[in-house]
Amino acid sequence: MVTFTRSHLFEHELKTLLEEEIERLKEALSHGAVTTIEEYKLSVGKIAGLRTALDYMDEANSICNRKM
Repeated sequence: MVTFTRSHLFEHELKTLLEEEIERLKEALSHGAVTTIEEYKLSVGKIAGLRTALDYMDEANSICNRKM
């Protein structure tokens, strides 16, 4: 059994939530739920922003690991 600290658990849950939201937005785009160019731009922008947040999480994790 793997034991998580609160920090590790938080990081894992946040990453999961961000990835799930990206998938939800991608599904909406692929199934025609977006009907206007404005909605399309908003959805694509949200996906890009969430991916950037995931990249920052990975980078912060790398920095922390190097400092330990």
